[in-house]
Amino acid sequence: MALPNIFTKPVTDSVIERIHQLTPASQPQWGKMNVAQMMAHCCVPYEMVFTNKHHKPNFLLRFVLKSFVKKHVINEVPYPHNSKTAPAFLVSADKDFSAERQRLVNYVLQTQQLGETHFDGKESLSFGPMSTIEWNNMFYKHLDHHLRQFGV
Repeated sequence: MALPNIFTKPVTDSVIERIHQLTPASQPQWGKMNVAQMMAHCCVPYEMVFTNKHHKPNFLLRFVLKSFVKKHVINEVPYPHNSKTAPAFLVSADKDFSAERQRLVNYVLQTQQLGETHFDGKESLSFGPMSTIEWNNMFYKHLDHHLRQFGV
């Protein structure tokens, strides 16, 4: 079953509507992050695409990520609750709820506006070149996992 296409306006609008249902008081159904930390965590894949904040892993780590992790990230199977996360994705510092929500919404909109063509064959820092479907699955699946974590 294909995941919803994050590059389409109706899916993007639906995801943003879910993000706007979050409040500073939203509590996780699993996991350790609070809602602002979760939104900062959800921004990391976008930071890896749109900023220079994160560096490409070394050859050995990239080989491991491409060989063993990528298939779990880009497939259509939902992430299990309390899954381990990569160190670059860990957020433990306090975050500003409103700022993180706006940052996440902006990244989702930017991705949709750039569209599928922009991402087809685009290189991921961790996984190398990816297809539009792989990018879609990575973006949508991660957001959906964490929005469900917070009940929206």
